[in-house]
Amino acid sequence: MNFFIGKNGRKGDGRGAAGASAVLSMNAIRKVYDTGAVKVEALRGVDLTVQPSEFVSIVGPSGSGKSTLLNIIGCLDVPSGGSYLLDGEEVAELGIDELADIRNRKIGFVFQSFNLLPQITAYENVEMPLLFKGTGARERRERVEWLFEQVGLADRMHHRPVELSGGQMQRVAIARALACDPALILADEPTGNLDTGAGRDILSLFEQLAEQGRTLVLITHDNALARRTRRIVRVQDGRIVEDEPVTAVA
Repeated sequence: MNFFIGKNGRKGDGRGAAGASAVLSMNAIRKVYDTGAVKVEALRGVDLTVQPSEFVSIVGPSGSGKSTLLNIIGCLDVPSGGSYLLDGEEVAELGIDELADIRNRKIGFVFQSFNLLPQITAYENVEMPLLFKGTGARERRERVEWLFEQVGLADRMHHRPVELSGGQMQRVAIARALACDPALILADEPTGNLDTGAGRDILSLFEQLAEQGRTLVLITHDNALARRTRRIVRVQDGRIVEDEPVTAVA
């Protein structure tokens, strides 16, 4: 199945355009948690740049700082020091409301647990970001129906999440992440709750999104999954200890 995400979206061949501004640019990012009795330095001077159309995995063991980095990339938290440009906007010192606004405009999230609202249909879950954005009814309908076609669930869009398999729920979550045409897709352990077959299908969808020019950052502890991306960033003890392109697909 070919998932072409191009309508109202970013097209491309999976390579960043020459001279294009970075989607994500971090410089000397630090994060310190002060409990009063002790200070814990979770990130220690992280430098990270992600160009348009890159497909990057961030890996590391528990306690490495990987989750803290995810929260800062996703504008769910702010660093204690350093600079962070997201799609050209400095976000390191923004307040809570400003962070929420930039999350809504710039980032599409895909979570391990899907985070779909169970009381509404799959269609309504995907439509919700467009409602918040103020998109008109006709454009919303066309966009949502088109997205369901792209993720292969046109015949399931009016089902509630409880009526869908895990793989189908994750496809709905990906459609929702794409609804507002974000600059960055940020996926946190997106195959963690799926069986092997469904996980493989979801990863294939991510690969096709990357081929079509989407910018994706995937957080995972699974090295085999990371090798299916195009670049692996390894975090340990709050620092990036390795940042290399993937030369072969596992």
